[in-house]
Amino acid sequence: MNKMYPLEWFDSLIINSFDADNSSVKVSEYELENLNKTIVSESKKIKIHIKYSFFELKSKRQIRLLIRKYHSSLVFLIDRVVEIRKREKFNTPEFLRIFDMIVNSLEDLLSFVEIRYSSFMSLDQRVSYSYFSVWKKETLTILKHLGKKEQNSADHDQELQFITDLLAAPLHNSRNTKFTYRQILYYREIITELQKIKHPVSETECISDLDLMLIRMNFNSREYAEKLAAKIGCYLEGFENLSERLEKLLYICSRLSKINASLKLTFNPSQQNLILFLEYWFSSELRYVEKKAAIEMQQQTANYAGSEFVEKADSKLECMLSGDQIGLILRATDEARIIKAKSMNYIFKSIVPYLSTPVKRNLSYQSVRSNSYNAEERDKEIAIESLEKIIRKIKTY
Repeated sequence: MNKMYPLEWFDSLIINSFDADNSSVKVSEYELENLNKTIVSESKKIKIHIKYSFFELKSKRQIRLLIRKYHSSLVFLIDRVVEIRKREKFNTPEFLRIFDMIVNSLEDLLSFVEIRYSSFMSLDQRVSYSYFSVWKKETLTILKHLGKKEQNSADHDQELQFITDLLAAPLHNSRNTKFTYRQILYYREIITELQKIKHPVSETECISDLDLMLIRMNFNSREYAEKLAAKIGCYLEGFENLSERLEKLLYICSRLSKINASLKLTFNPSQQNLILFLEYWFSSELRYVEKKAAIEMQQQTANYAGSEFVEKADSKLECMLSGDQIGLILRATDEARIIKAKSMNYIFKSIVPYLSTPVKRNLSYQSVRSNSYNAEERDKEIAIESLEKIIRKIKTY
């Protein structure tokens, strides 16, 4: 294959003729006409060369690489022309006409590559500046209309307006013009979903229809994720009874676990997926509520036992393990059927009240049993080491 650079003429015209500082500021009509003819001719040659190259290559991998090279080169040249035409010395009708001819021809070549060889394109290919500019203008108009969509209350308006503002923010950033087709596809899909929602904030258990859609669409805006977590946290704080709060928390977790979130498309590729953020947040919240409930239960048990509890405390056996480590061993003895009882709860209730640790005099059997299901790796290691120590001691008898 002839390994020539097919875009050499356009590259030389843009980079060497205009991007350099030796460009003439005057162009005759005759030169314009000749340039136009040459641009049309070169464009035809490039299309023919792409076709020939396509049929010469035998592997899909080589073809895919070739098409993506053409695409990225054309996008680069289009963007370069757009940057050059902003210079003051080229602000004349003649030069603006030249730039229009070049951009139109390169855009035509880009469309040729995208349409004819779409199966070899990647969604992660960057769109050209001109394509982005047209799409950006259309998208901002749609988002502006969505933000003003009439809802049932001012709160609903604010919720939807908050989302449309977050979507519009990257488009208002003049530096952020390097969008990929994947990002544009995401915007199109999420806007379609927003337009379908009639009552975006009809709330059920503090999670609105809008929230459910945004979680499913992986709207991983940091601002939205933090606001959603704060809203759920505020809702849960309304339940003073810890068991009721835990029940609501588990119910919301159950609802979210049923959402089939899309992870291929995302609002911000540099941020963590929204569903993963929520899973971590709920996991932390669950641990907090369970620990708090265990502490309150322990205090209630201590107060209820009164003088009888104090009497028992004097006869407690001090164990050098923590409550979590004791729980692991007791749970294992029940499940391994070393100790047989009518229930695991009965084993904990019968043994734990007579034990203490170096840091805790009074242990709650409910808390020890509950923590045995959420043990940390370090607790497991210590429990195993303690049992192995017992084994070694027995071997010496």
